[in-house]
Amino acid sequence: MSAERLAELSDLFVVAAVLLYVVAMVGFAVDLAFGRTRLDRATDRATARAADRAADGEPVEARQPVAVGAAVRDGESSATSEPASVTSEASVAAGAEAAEAGAGAVGTANGPTAPNVPARAGTVALALAWLGWAANFGALVTRGLAADRWPWGNMYEFVVAICFAAVTAFLVTQIRHNVRFLGAFVMVTAALGLGLAVKVFYTVAGPVVPALDSYWIAIHVTAAIIATGLMTMAGVSGILYLVRGDGASRLPARADLERVAHRAIVFAFPLWTFAVIAGALWADRAWGRYWGWDPKEVWAFITWVAYAAYLHAKATAGWKGRAATIVQLVAFGCLMFNLIGVNIFIDGLHSYADVD
Repeated sequence: MSAERLAELSDLFVVAAVLLYVVAMVGFAVDLAFGRTRLDRATDRATARAADRAADGEPVEARQPVAVGAAVRDGESSATSEPASVTSEASVAAGAEAAEAGAGAVGTANGPTAPNVPARAGTVALALAWLGWAANFGALVTRGLAADRWPWGNMYEFVVAICFAAVTAFLVTQIRHNVRFLGAFVMVTAALGLGLAVKVFYTVAGPVVPALDSYWIAIHVTAAIIATGLMTMAGVSGILYLVRGDGASRLPARADLERVAHRAIVFAFPLWTFAVIAGALWADRAWGRYWGWDPKEVWAFITWVAYAAYLHAKATAGWKGRAATIVQLVAFGCLMFNLIGVNIFIDGLHSYADVD
């Protein structure tokens, strides 16, 4: 197949990925908005058992069963939220089962659901997300074959690769932990990113500038792409943490959102560190110096410092909750400026976005 046909196929794969991500986003949104949680079903089972005992003539003291469920849903201790007078069998059973369902698991607020329409929507959305991931991957492979090089030599290709990495991070995490509650938000981020790449950053497949024509592009840029994808998922979790608020919500508990973000950054930070070091080595080979205060180098280091501050605060100062999330989002803002702002608005040796 000719290079032109491969480039056209790559473009079609990108369009297919956008459409699949959008439809998957709708499915995840339906699942998040209307799906029944494990807490809901635990409360229903406990209430049903209490009703059965009442029908059999056994005394059942009906009090307030809501406080336990609300406390567990928000990731708090039920002992601190439930009034002392709540002693009914329904409330105690509901609280115990809900606590058992939610203890220590990531994504418990959107766990396995009963066989209903929202549950099926979530399952279908997950399948569509995998199909979108495959189309995104196909776009990168065919683009690389068309250009006869690694497919992240300009801003368009880099953004397409980051969207692929972000969706990969979500899907791989979903295999081990139930983080389906992030699906709608990761899908819309990936769809908007690909749309931005097509409309603003698109570049015809071709050779790269001489400084990028090196095996280091497979080392330095690949590490940066994987780290950025993980940090993007962490950024989405952080934004949801702040949006959720303290009241009742269909979003998962804040503790779960914070846990997802922290685990993603713990894995991404060493990769970003390696990317910065590899970039310095590549700079020495390409330009004869390890560090030259180029804007891209400076902001990559600023991003590293910001994420290091977040991890240091979590590990030593015991920061958690809103304060730690704000630090994480400041770091994510540095990452996004390093990705978009530096390449487009600031001239430097790394100004290879090919965007007018």
